Amino acid sequence: MSELVARWARTLDEAATSCAAVAGPTELASVSLAEAYAVQRAVVGHRLDRGASLAGFKLGFTSIAKMRQMRVHDVIHGQLTEDMRIAEGGTVDISALLHPRIEPEVAFLLGAPLGAGAEGVDPLAAVAGVAPAVEVIDSRYAGFSFTLSEVVADNASSAGFAVGAWQPVQGVDLDNLGVLLEVDGRVAQTGSTAAILGHPVRSLVAASRLAAASGMTLQPGWVILAGAATAAVPLPPGAHVRVCVTGLGTVEVTASPQAGV
Repeated sequence: MSELVARWARTLDEAATSCAAVAGPTELASVSLAEAYAVQRAVVGHRLDRGASLAGFKLGFTSIAKMRQMRVHDVIHGQLTEDMRIAEGGTVDISALLHPRIEPEVAFLLGAPLGAGAEGVDPLAAVAGVAPAVEVIDSRYAGFSFTLSEVVADNASSAGFAVGAWQPVQGVDLDNLGVLLEVDGRVAQTGSTAAILGHPVRSLVAASRLAAASGMTLQPGWVILAGAATAAVPLPPGAHVRVCVTGLGTVEVTASPQAGV
């Protein structure tokens, strides 16, 4: 591990644990994506050293609009750990977050390993279930402002996730399901699962490819967050969030009453 990777992994981990933002732009802004992912792996490594375990994989920049905004031509990924998991109907501890935001997702539960080469097979054969989900995101950079390499190093802004009831994936057409995000009973965002790479199943193929490039195989029992179906919205103290995905059901969480610094 290079000195830069080790140093920035410590810096970003300390920013998360101390709830103190890192001022930018940083020297990570100009590093390669390979170096940024090395930082990400080391950041997650700090969590694992504290006793967390891997729980899954998430994709980011899965909408064409977001790719254009960030001037990229591929999705990015982050890793999910068990300490990020929020029970359905549970509480999001936003006192530990800098810039809490929330977005609606589709989640897949793997029932079998999914490795490189998924492009040539049906990725749904490895899926044990599908469900509506929410992801809580939080950048460790001041002002929620970052470059591509910076956000990759910061584990793709991962902070938490909650999943609704799992449904059998067989017979569910996921390509254009309506998505509703409510905050305190008011509609905050509406969208479609078609916003997720045109079809959420494409995220499984992308996840297997990106994981393999990082030397990983997606494991049974892991949750795969396919990507946001709408833009993220701020998560204020005490807010109640409900996501409904047509045909899949709902998932709800509530923010803690105390915000962070």
